[in-house]
Amino acid sequence: MTQQSDPTNGDKLELITETPERAMVVFAHPDDAEIGTGATVAKWAAAGCVVTYVQCTSGSSGSNDRSMTSEAIVPIRAAEQRAAADALGVKTVEVLDHADGWLDPDRVFLEELVRLIRRHRPDIVFAHDPDRFGGFNHRDHRAVGITARDAIYPYARDHLHFPHHVDEEGLEPWKVKHLFMWGSNEPNVIVDVSSTIESKVEALFKHESQVGGLATNVDAASRLRNRAEEAAEGFGFQHAERFRRITARR
Repeated sequence: MTQQSDPTNGDKLELITETPERAMVVFAHPDDAEIGTGATVAKWAAAGCVVTYVQCTSGSSGSNDRSMTSEAIVPIRAAEQRAAADALGVKTVEVLDHADGWLDPDRVFLEELVRLIRRHRPDIVFAHDPDRFGGFNHRDHRAVGITARDAIYPYARDHLHFPHHVDEEGLEPWKVKHLFMWGSNEPNVIVDVSSTIESKVEALFKHESQVGGLATNVDAASRLRNRAEEAAEGFGFQHAERFRRITARR
């Protein structure tokens, strides 16, 4: 890993070049993972990283079509998320199935994430940044970011939190190395995703109920590429994704 200056904000971003053995992406709604970290996931999965998706809601409110119902949209979005995961090389998609818009950072949700962290044992967890400022941040996104951070430290790490996971379910405590949060105003790490930006575009456009087919959304695809180009400004590559990294206490 190396550091380079980023002239766009004067800060230093650490360039992440290593691929972890296992990673987990915790996200609120179908399509959030692709928007937040799709290109990094594609890059790491192609290099052998085992990536697990944790979709926290069913996406039951995700439609602007006035004729659509929650009952009808849920299986559509589930199929779209599975197709997007396949496009990125993600084999496992865990669905917690909370109602869209009703996600709370409570003990029930916390235990669900702790259980999955202990089961899948990721080195790195990705999640929404709950502390983003200067604009709207979906309530479900904030709940995911807060709860993922708490689940990593100290709950998944310490055996006396949810001890029945150990005693009854055979799940040992697990120490996540790093939390990478997307959508942050203060990123401190960057990943070169020039080789996988098109995989991100392909995966996001599997969510046709949200963004439509790629052939009719050239402008949307261009916006994705342009954002990735802006994220890479000041570095010697074309496309990037940026994250705010927190390293868990050991």
